[in-house]
Amino acid sequence: MDQQMDAGREVSINAPGVVSTAPATGIGTAVAPQQGAGASEGSCPTCGASGAAGGTVSFVYALGRIEPRFPRLSLEKEFAQVTGRADTAGLTDRQVMHAVLSKPENRYLTRQLCWVLTIEGLETYILIPRDPADFNLLVEAVRPTPSPVDVDAVIGVRGPIAQPDMCNGLLVPILAFDQIYSFDRDSLLKAIPRPDKIPAKEFATAAAELLGRVMQIADNAGAIDDHRALNYCALRYPAFYATAAEAFGRNLSLTAVEVRPSRLSGGRKIVDVICCYTNRQTDVVEKYFCRVDVTEEFPFLVTKMSPYYDR
Repeated sequence: MDQQMDAGREVSINAPGVVSTAPATGIGTAVAPQQGAGASEGSCPTCGASGAAGGTVSFVYALGRIEPRFPRLSLEKEFAQVTGRADTAGLTDRQVMHAVLSKPENRYLTRQLCWVLTIEGLETYILIPRDPADFNLLVEAVRPTPSPVDVDAVIGVRGPIAQPDMCNGLLVPILAFDQIYSFDRDSLLKAIPRPDKIPAKEFATAAAELLGRVMQIADNAGAIDDHRALNYCALRYPAFYATAAEAFGRNLSLTAVEVRPSRLSGGRKIVDVICCYTNRQTDVVEKYFCRVDVTEEFPFLVTKMSPYYDR
């Protein structure tokens, strides 16, 4: 874990096995580089198409699963030949793929594979690194022993729809990434700092339910400000979970998670992430919120979790 702070302050949650990298300075051929604070208003000069409707760059903060695909039959045959020269006895197909791609001499295969991010089982983005050195992050996402609770968090810039020949006819947006976190859900939940007054079992149960609720919100492709803010809180803000655990301990039920534009936005994009809890006996609703700045590629916390009152 990069740093540990109290539940009312921002913290970077890096579970065991999490892979991350600093923002790259390179630029992919499909999207424009970040242009400072005004990047969200810039266009894509290198691709002939905008990153989003209206000529604006669309930042992405998505949670899903990264899967390698063979875009061409010739590449699949080349991979089979390389595998035939390796010692793979007793290994599963997934272990073989990880072993082969992890070798430096096979980096050419990594570069030519099609890397797809699926969200809730749906193919959502084709991934390309903005810095060629970050191909290793894609390889690390190929777990030798995959689990249904594996999660990949991808942060980057959305580009145009891929050409049919890029990934065997798959027509989804290109996502040029700057950062990837690869982890499993249990490791993430264990890495969240737990308030001393909340029992470990109760906290783990509450955190798991809240994370699941965020990931299952309809159409959360991490490409709009609302979903980017939610996904950021789910990965980087422990008080998001501590508040849920405390509410469950007071016989409250989580009934809604919503995001609204903040009146404090001004020249920046700031949103309120609101969690609504309803008393199971009296039906009285309590709301808690935090403010998140989503102006640029990397969201950040503006104000800590506190009671929310409808205006």
